[in-house]
Amino acid sequence: MKKTLSTMVAALLCVALFGGCGSQPAPASSSTPSSSSQAASSEAPTSSEAPASSTQDVAASDGLPETFIVGLDASFPPMGFLNQNNEVIGVDIDLAKAVCEKLGMKFEAKPIEWDAKDMELSSDKITCIWNGLTVNEERAEIYELSEAYMENEQVIVVLENAEISGKADLEGKIVAAQKDSSGLSALQADEIYASIQGGAAKEYSNYVEALTDLEIGRCDAVVMDSVVADYYITQNAKPMKILEEKMAAEQYAIAFKKGNTALKDAVWGALQELAAEGKVADISHQWFGKDDVIQIS
Repeated sequence: MKKTLSTMVAALLCVALFGGCGSQPAPASSSTPSSSSQAASSEAPTSSEAPASSTQDVAASDGLPETFIVGLDASFPPMGFLNQNNEVIGVDIDLAKAVCEKLGMKFEAKPIEWDAKDMELSSDKITCIWNGLTVNEERAEIYELSEAYMENEQVIVVLENAEISGKADLEGKIVAAQKDSSGLSALQADEIYASIQGGAAKEYSNYVEALTDLEIGRCDAVVMDSVVADYYITQNAKPMKILEEKMAAEQYAIAFKKGNTALKDAVWGALQELAAEGKVADISHQWFGKDDVIQIS
């Protein structure tokens, strides 16, 4: 992947803003929805060896890759982001690592530019996109999508003292969203879009940059994933609020290269086993404070 200035800036922002989370984060507040989108340095991949060579042989014989490379926006907490040690951590990271251990694959996290995810997957630079990816018809056409494993909403985030209480109040305001994200799509599809300042969203490479600009007054609102918004505001005690009026409801899934049904089925089968064993509930509780946010059956 390309190393751009924005990529390095995003990585530094993530380290600074989420440094307090650490590799063993405290659960988010109970207001986290139980029910997507996102760029950091490619020099921060993490990997874990399979526990034994025999399991790696099984993986190879089943047509599974020896190394499972997860493409993600590493500034998308709590699904995937950098901690103070420049390590990629998060909900999706823990799930993917558990799957790799069960299937005998090595794990690698590869931060990518979110708007380059299609190219990264089609060129086999990554094995899958596993990073709070929203299910929609367009993605179902170009990817091999797993079953949905989490519910999410696209919400509007503003400063606590902002005189904005709903979508109608966005008229004439600078409204931000991430490039090539479901938040941007939801905003563009809403009737309020033509009325926001400039008739277009202010686009950012990741939500950390957008929320930073919101705090210093460079935009008036951010349309983004509720899972990320709640975690960011809670963990960093930011003077921000999520409006009650939502932009869209959606689900998260894992994206594989079109036609790679064998790998998709193997990963989902492993997740089902992990759910039955209680591992998925453990990961859910660690990150969200409750065990039913990640729903796999």
